[in-house]
Formats: sequence, C-alpha cells, structure tokens
Amino acid sequence: MFQQEQGLKKELKSRHLFMIALGGIIGTGLFMGSGLTISEAGPGGAIVAYLVGGLVMYLTMLCLGELAVRLPDAGSYQTYATKYVSPSTGYVVGWMSWLNWSVTIGLELITVSMLMKRWFPDVSTWIWCVVFGVLLFAVNALSTKSFAEVEFWFASIKVVTIVVFIILGAAVMFGIVSVEGTKAPMLTNFTDHGGLFPNGILAIIVTMVAVNFSFQGSELVGIAAGESEDPAKAVPKAINNTVWRILVFYILSMFVLAGLFPWEKAGIVDSPFVVVFDNIGIPYAADIMNFVIITAVLSVANSGLYATSRMMYSMAQKGMVSPALGKLNKKGVPLNALIFSMIFGCLSLLCGIFAEDTVYLWLLSIAGFGAVFIWASIALSNLLGRKKYIQEGGKVEDLKYKTPLYPLVPIVALVLNVAVMVSLAFIPEQRIALYCGIPFMIICLIYYHFSAKNKIEKFELEENKKIS
Repeated sequence: MFQQEQGLKKELKSRHLFMIALGGIIGTGLFMGSGLTISEAGPGGAIVAYLVGGLVMYLTMLCLGELAVRLPDAGSYQTYATKYVSPSTGYVVGWMSWLNWSVTIGLELITVSMLMKRWFPDVSTWIWCVVFGVLLFAVNALSTKSFAEVEFWFASIKVVTIVVFIILGAAVMFGIVSVEGTKAPMLTNFTDHGGLFPNGILAIIVTMVAVNFSFQGSELVGIAAGESEDPAKAVPKAINNTVWRILVFYILSMFVLAGLFPWEKAGIVDSPFVVVFDNIGIPYAADIMNFVIITAVLSVANSGLYATSRMMYSMAQKGMVSPALGKLNKKGVPLNALIFSMIFGCLSLLCGIFAEDTVYLWLLSIAGFGAVFIWASIALSNLLGRKKYIQEGGKVEDLKYKTPLYPLVPIVALVLNVAVMVSLAFIPEQRIALYCGIPFMIICLIYYHFSAKNKIEKFELEENKKIS
C-alpha cells in the first residue's frame, strides 16, 4: 500500500491542510443557517450547542491525528476502519464517505446557481451548474497543488469576512459604532425575551444534530495527509489550529448574532450577516455577502470533489472498486476517479432539480447520517488501532503523535457520535436519515459479503504474488 501511494504527488503544505479543513467546515451552515439555530435554541442554547458540537469535533480530530500521522493514506478513515475494525466496516465507511461528498457536490452547485440569480435573474439554473462544475473539475484535474491553492484562497475569503463581521458586529452591539435609528442592544437580547434558554434543553438537543453536521469537513485533513509533504508535522498542526480557530469563529459569531437580534426574529433573517453589514451602512453589503457565500459554497464543493476522488482511488488500490479508478495521470491525479465522482455529483444535482421532494431528500439524508457514522468510525479505529499497534510490538513512546488521555478520548468521542445518531430517532424531521442511512449500510454489507469480499481477497492474492 505504501508503494502504491507513492503515485500521489506529495504537494500539500501545512497551510494547505489547515485551509482545507477550514474550507470544508465554514459554509452556508454558518452564513445562512445560524439565524435559524438561534431562533430554535435561543441565544444561550445556540452557543451551548456549538460548544458541544465543537467538543465532539475536537475529540474526533484528536483520534484522527494519531491515525493519520502513523499511517498517512488517501483513504484515511476508510483505510483505518478496514485495518483496525473489519474489512466490511471499512467497505461501508468508504461508500458512505464517497456518497456523502458526491451528493454534497450536487447540492452546492444548485446553491451557487440560485445565488447567481441575484445578478443574472434570466440565466437558467443548469447553465451555472455546468459552468461551475466544469471549473471545479478543471481545478482538481490540473494537479493536487492547484486544488489546494484554490481552496486556500476560498477559505481565506471566508475567514476574513468572519473576522470583519465579529469586529463590526461587536462594535454595533456595544455602541462603539452607532446605527441610525437604533440603540445599542448591549446584552439585553441575552437577558430579555425569555433569557438564555427560552425553549429549554430539548431545543438544544434538536439543534445539536444540525450543528454537528455543520462541523463536518474537518476530517478532510486525514484524506489530505496522504498527499502531504510532512504528515508528522503538518497534520497535528492543522488539527490543533483548525479546531481552536473554528471554535473561536463559530462561538464569537454566534455570540454577536445572538446579541444583535432577539432570538424570536433571528430565524426570519435570510442571512444575519447581510443584515448586520446593511445596518452598519456598508455599501453593496448584500452583494458582498452574496459573493462571500458563493465562495463558501464553491469551497465546500471543491473539497468534496477532492475527497470523493481520493476515496475512490484508495478503494481501487485495495480491490474494493474497479482498478480503473486507481489509475493516475502524469500529474499524479486519479482522473478516472475524479470523472466518476463528478458524474455522480451531477446525477444527484439532477435529482435535486427533478425530484427535489423525494430522491434528493433521501440521498441527502444518507449523506448526513454517513457523516456522523464516519466520525464514529474514526474514534473506534483509534481505540482499536492503538491496541493492535501495541500487540504487534509497537511502543507508544515511538508514536510521533499520540491521542491524549487514551483510551478516554476515543471512548468519549465514540459515545457522543453514537448519541447523535441515536438522537435522530427521537426527532421526527430527522428520522428520514435513519430510514435511508441504515438500509443503505445493510445493502453495502450484503453486497460486500456476497460479492465484493471474494473480489477483494482475489485482488490481494494477486498483489502479494507481484510483490513476492
């Protein structure tokens, strides 16, 4: 496997890994959906929900860090689940991850096309989907470095926007910057209107599912580690920097938003970021934020296309899918896997256009369920992987990166992620994720045991013969 991975170009630097993780997390969930979270959980409840969601993310990333440094691989958590849990689990994790990001590509392209209507109302939706789809494909097909550079600048735009928002929003909140016709709210929106938790603890639990999903994307660090110049240094640095900065961005943003809007009105605001900039009097505020949100959406789609292609490449290297998907072009890009992932992303896009209330909803639900399932698999892989490493004669002190407080951290991460999946059963609007996700997993397991398993074992025998 190590020899096969050498085909991938080791072009990703530490700054690339850092921004790839940021780019996968900061998206429309923060820019567009934050007001809805506040309206459902209240000002204090929204902050608590993001704190807990951030804790789950941090614990999971600590687990991923040890695995990615010890075994940097383009398949990341799929490879770890195969090696340390079971081959069938790894097979399911791989397809869950691939489907999760492939569906996301279609969703993000639809979102971009709708946002473009602000400036070009007469242009058909499908035209923008094609334009941006071809652009993203070209960026990823050119080289790994081109993908990383584009992602770096996409993420940079988002980060700068959030920092400016926090500074200006806080200035308005505490009266440092005055807005004509309004009085500085100070902390009144936290103390009045029912207090910090107007809808109770249950409302926090309900929003926790959406909040947890909004943090998905940080695990892309593991996939990118397979193409990093120095995983031992880059991965831990990217994980630590990403986690605390994401928490600062999210928590401070939620604090400012909750302080500027009464929680009852926050949900009816299309984008609270736009309203804040508009109220301050920044010219063309709505257009500026429209551009920022477009870059945010394209950033997620860009990361998603990268993740799906590398997952298919890694699975092809293990005989789990067609060997054709494991071929690299001269620049070290798995072009066939890229094309395959892009085609499916476009198919899910068509489902979103022609079957918005049925097929697309099902695919999206599977993706959401799969995201939490992947995080749980990372924690379990770390828990079992350390034990197997020691059993095989490895020494903990020789690990270049260790999950702290082992085995407590992976156990808590596993329990919290499983709790999120179980909570879906008690939320009527979210049950569709279980209705679709569990059958999909069962189908994957059945196919693995009755078809894929024999093919994989045959592939491994042939590879071992070549090596010997």
